[in-house]
Amino acid sequence: MRRLVSETRVHPAELVLPLFVREGVKDAVPISSMPGVSQHTLDSLKRAATDAAEAGVGGVMLFGIPAVRDAVGSGATDPHGILNVATAALVAEVGDALVVQTDLCLDEFTDHGHCGVLDESGRVDNDATLERYVDMALVQADAGSSILGLSGMMDGQVDAVRSALDEAGFVDTAILAYSAKYASAFYGPFREAVDSQLRGDRRSYQLDPANRREGMREATLDMSEGADIVMVKPAGSYLDVLADVAAMSDIPVWAYQVSGEYAMIEAAAQNGWIDRRRAIEESVVGIRRAGADVVLTYWATELAGWLR
Repeated sequence: MRRLVSETRVHPAELVLPLFVREGVKDAVPISSMPGVSQHTLDSLKRAATDAAEAGVGGVMLFGIPAVRDAVGSGATDPHGILNVATAALVAEVGDALVVQTDLCLDEFTDHGHCGVLDESGRVDNDATLERYVDMALVQADAGSSILGLSGMMDGQVDAVRSALDEAGFVDTAILAYSAKYASAFYGPFREAVDSQLRGDRRSYQLDPANRREGMREATLDMSEGADIVMVKPAGSYLDVLADVAAMSDIPVWAYQVSGEYAMIEAAAQNGWIDRRRAIEESVVGIRRAGADVVLTYWATELAGWLR
């Protein structure tokens, strides 16, 4: 009876699995703050993506961890860099079974850990960063990425990337705009996952957690610039923003269940304080109920298996 009258359902195809691939390692490296998640080698990455495809997961989102970093994130635009090589490898391995997507941001590739290029005073230079994003977009699209996840929160990033993609002939490459991305404490474990070099914070370009209407405004701007999908991130603490954006959007709205959300449930479950499976299922249903068409979650493969 409960199943018959359920108002919200989750399907494996509505899940995207974030994956980390690290340059220069022989074996997958477990991430201590995210039990069950690892920095992958190319081989273990392909196995994880194959498992996701077999479970019916809708897509994977790739994050690259280079061996060498510099001030402008040169590894991000190197066709032979880890993220671009991994993208091509996954497209060849599972590209017919799920959607291979890539994170388009400089933070993993810079030696200062910020999402953009810094000016002489140490602040992120928005316009100089857009030039780097355009270069990244073209390399990622050429590697075969179907959806570019613009997560850097620079003003005008969607317009700049869309224009460059179209001019280069990548008219079918979609843009996922991380529109309402908040300066959240829940990103903590992710910093370990990508070996972030960040000192300080990103409050000058990510949104204030106290601002609800600002999330709507940013999503509206990205839609006007040509985004194919808009994102709310994090998910669990911003369900009101997610519901607002979903109510007004005429394009897909996605949400990212971030590393801190994952880590809290895993830690509580390991201590025997909560029912792990029920908590995972309830958390994702809550995100879908608030209006997300797709959820990025580190439990995507496992949850898809339960749903099947």
